[in-house]
Amino acid sequence: MGRPLIAKHLVQVAHAEGATYIAHGCTAKGNDQVRIEVATRALDPKLKTIAPMREWIYTRDEAVAYADAHGIPVPVKAGKAYSVDENLWGRSIESGPIEDVGHAPPEDAYAWTRSPQDAPDDPEDITIGFSHGVPATLNGEAMPLKDLVLALNPIAGGNGVGRLDCIEDRLVGIKSREVYEAPAAVVLLKAHKELESFTVSKDVLHHKVGIEQKFGELVYNGLWYSPLMDALKAYVATTQARVTGTIKLRLYKGNIIVLSRYSPYALYSHKLATYGGGDTFDHTAAEGFITIWGLPLAVLGGQQTNDTTVKETKDEPALEAPLDTA
Repeated sequence: MGRPLIAKHLVQVAHAEGATYIAHGCTAKGNDQVRIEVATRALDPKLKTIAPMREWIYTRDEAVAYADAHGIPVPVKAGKAYSVDENLWGRSIESGPIEDVGHAPPEDAYAWTRSPQDAPDDPEDITIGFSHGVPATLNGEAMPLKDLVLALNPIAGGNGVGRLDCIEDRLVGIKSREVYEAPAAVVLLKAHKELESFTVSKDVLHHKVGIEQKFGELVYNGLWYSPLMDALKAYVATTQARVTGTIKLRLYKGNIIVLSRYSPYALYSHKLATYGGGDTFDHTAAEGFITIWGLPLAVLGGQQTNDTTVKETKDEPALEAPLDTA
């Protein structure tokens, strides 16, 4: 998600400086090159690209050697050159020992999260508040989204939450192993999904699953600045009108447990859902509902019964017209 923003600012700086090229450090195997360059071309198709890591430097060790030779400080050493991308929302790690898919990622690959087995023995409870789908409060304290993410990252990471180990299908046609740390993101997405299930209607939620999948594909494939993305963002925005409220969560050794939900727009009704006193659900309506709901299958079932009868009476002449099942 950071690449469209990087591309936007690359274009702005290029215009301010009168430059005709932008440059990036992406490799020929990665998706980031696609995201940056496609976004750049969408914003200014006249700008050209310089990409050293796919033009004359092909390995991580070559990159480290080049940096050492030219006095460029880099936080990795030859032979153990993790490729790390880090921004507000998360941290991605690849290359080096992570390429060995037969083993767990080494602990030294992680920087934002504690191993669940080393996390505190006591759980930590937190409350996330949302306003129209946007995280707005942490434990009752209002703060800008950026500050909320920064505050939540060490809390969730310290409890072993936020590690992801994935085999990805890259746009360039290869599978790759990528490890992520996104503690605040994992917690916020969990809380947001719970609040949506509490406040958004069933049909909208079911349709939104497909929208989310397509949204993710467009981001992954570098098509942020596309007409379809604009349309999807508009749809998502309309679904968030009622997603306001709070979700209380328990963080414990890598787990996120939902403790409570509250929203002034909740579609959950205790009077309708309860099996105890105060039940307002009309039980007598259920039989008629089931009859109407199952009517198409009942009609089909009747036809299948007649079809079986026809097949079993092999000595009878073939019917010249369909059975009248009226």
